[in-house]
Amino acid sequence: MRNRRAAVSAIAAAASLALTLTACGQSSEGGSEEDKGGTEGATIGIAMPTKSSERWIADGDNVVKDLEGKGYETRLVFGEDDPDQQVSQIENLITQGVDALIVAAIDNKSLGNVLQQAKDADIPVISYDRLILGTENVDYYASFDNEKVGELQGNYILDKLGLSGGEKGPFNIELFAGSNDDNNTRYFFQGAMNVLQPYIDKKQLVVRSKQTALNQVTTLRWDGGTAQKRMDDILTSAYKSERVDAVLSPYDGISIGILSALKSDDYGSASKPLPIVTGQDAEVASVKSIIADEQSMTVYKDTRELAKVASNMVDAVLSDKKPEVNDTKTYDNGAKVVPSYLLEPVSVDKENYQATVVDSGYLKESDLK
Repeated sequence: MRNRRAAVSAIAAAASLALTLTACGQSSEGGSEEDKGGTEGATIGIAMPTKSSERWIADGDNVVKDLEGKGYETRLVFGEDDPDQQVSQIENLITQGVDALIVAAIDNKSLGNVLQQAKDADIPVISYDRLILGTENVDYYASFDNEKVGELQGNYILDKLGLSGGEKGPFNIELFAGSNDDNNTRYFFQGAMNVLQPYIDKKQLVVRSKQTALNQVTTLRWDGGTAQKRMDDILTSAYKSERVDAVLSPYDGISIGILSALKSDDYGSASKPLPIVTGQDAEVASVKSIIADEQSMTVYKDTRELAKVASNMVDAVLSDKKPEVNDTKTYDNGAKVVPSYLLEPVSVDKENYQATVVDSGYLKESDLK
């Protein structure tokens, strides 16, 4: 285990030592320190963005499960989409003497000062799913291939509109992106636009709202209500007689808001079918919506595997080993290129949801009734 940090107070250090001794004598897994290795009793702080999304609750639970299975103590906090609250929570975790931090940032540019405190206290930091920007004090990054997420969404739209292999069109499309303070937003949008932009340029896809730049289409905090209001405004201003054929949505919660706006404008009727609406995260409500022929698709990211990657990174660092990475070039946070491990996302619709998210155990069949 790494040496205890001089910057942590004597009280916090004593408390941590007590935790270590207790854990060494009595493990939740029934093993001894000899069984678990030298990290037994180390404490990992886990900072997740919010409990308002089932995805982040599951991430927190999965990270805790994996770390405790390795013999670690854990302290899990949720920032409730408040960047200041998350900073305060991380400061508290540092004061409590955690041995490592796993952080899914709310605002990816707000953590520089608190992560300097972590560095000064010799606490390694794993950036979880959302890359933390503007600081050298991020050791590793665990995520999915975020540009691929957007590509899957864009290609699904092309395929369902019949544009992939021909000169069909024009079709009307509207574009939505995630929160402007989340670094993943630009990767999702860039991946989708790499696919869609050539068809927009050829006018086979038409954005009637004329809102095509990233800063015009972001959705603060990934909020479904914000997306619903924007979709309402677009329908009122740009679709008096035309119809929407597709909506690029980066996330299931946003998709639900978009669909609410569309249904309020009589989409979903026999004479006015719903457009293609994409999504991400395979949340229960959206998979049910897909089954009901409302939302068209989602991008499944097995966050159980992401939790394993993050916990393995922590375990390696605290054992003075190098974590496994598969990308050392892509994720430049403005201060350094952060060594990363990226998992593969999967496109899910009504045809394959059973094989992908149910048969794998990610969701229960009973949840979708």
